[in-house]
Amino acid sequence: MGGSNTPEAEVDVSVPMVSSLLQRQHPDLAELEITELANGWDNVMFRLGDDLVVRLPRRSVAAKLVDHEARWLPGLGPRLPVPIPVPVRVGHATDDYPWTWTIVPWFDGTVIGADPLPNSRVVADQLGEFLAALHQPAPAEAPVNPYRGVPLTDRAEAMADRIDSLAGVIDTAKVTGAWTTALEAPPWDGPPLWIHGDLHPLNIVGDDDGVAAVIDWGDITGGDPATDLLVAWALFDEEDRAVFRAAAHTRTRPIDDAMWARARGWAVAHGLAVLAHSADAPIMQAVGLKTLAAALG
Repeated sequence: MGGSNTPEAEVDVSVPMVSSLLQRQHPDLAELEITELANGWDNVMFRLGDDLVVRLPRRSVAAKLVDHEARWLPGLGPRLPVPIPVPVRVGHATDDYPWTWTIVPWFDGTVIGADPLPNSRVVADQLGEFLAALHQPAPAEAPVNPYRGVPLTDRAEAMADRIDSLAGVIDTAKVTGAWTTALEAPPWDGPPLWIHGDLHPLNIVGDDDGVAAVIDWGDITGGDPATDLLVAWALFDEEDRAVFRAAAHTRTRPIDDAMWARARGWAVAHGLAVLAHSADAPIMQAVGLKTLAAALG
């Protein structure tokens, strides 16, 4: 079901390298235990002691995203009702490591993934309120992202290619019909609003109380808030989706039928994107299948 296409690391990041960076730039933290957590598409993450995580880009395109997080999350974090990984320290390039890197809080809990939520109604309400707080006008100097927050028509060519590449895996006619319907929805005509840009179940940490944190803000940008609303299909059934929509709705920015239609289109697009790159990542594959099935339902 697609390929992984995981890009090669441009810099091999290791525990000794992290230890060296800490000793030179944050020596008060250098004696804490360092344990590798994840080596993903863009970043390598290490647990630092009990309460912190070191996050380092593994390729140049990701370095720009970490810069965005370091620049904008400190201002956003205090006004959001759910914790986000506001950097507590920022590291800088050296002779042997070329980019900005950050130290962020550790959040207890687990990424939500594709499993059924035992407290889905609570999560729906919390995430809706979170997006109502986040989706406020972004400044002119907000990061520009050519793939998130843009009109759906900007994604039409890529979607056509993706639908063709997944023929035999997906119901091509049904996906094309849902995508065409979304393209017909009126476009966003308001000011660019702050959006997370990559709000899916693997970027949401949950615990017994619901949502513990929203992580991975590299795609933060200003644009159409419908992009973030795709999470309604990635996580919830129809009843909880209605709870989420009501919680995310505000007097100054109502979630009208046009926005909801665009959000469903973003859910279709996200489901296909995940499926196209999930051959060796069963958790991602499950998220993609669940999102697409809900958006086509």
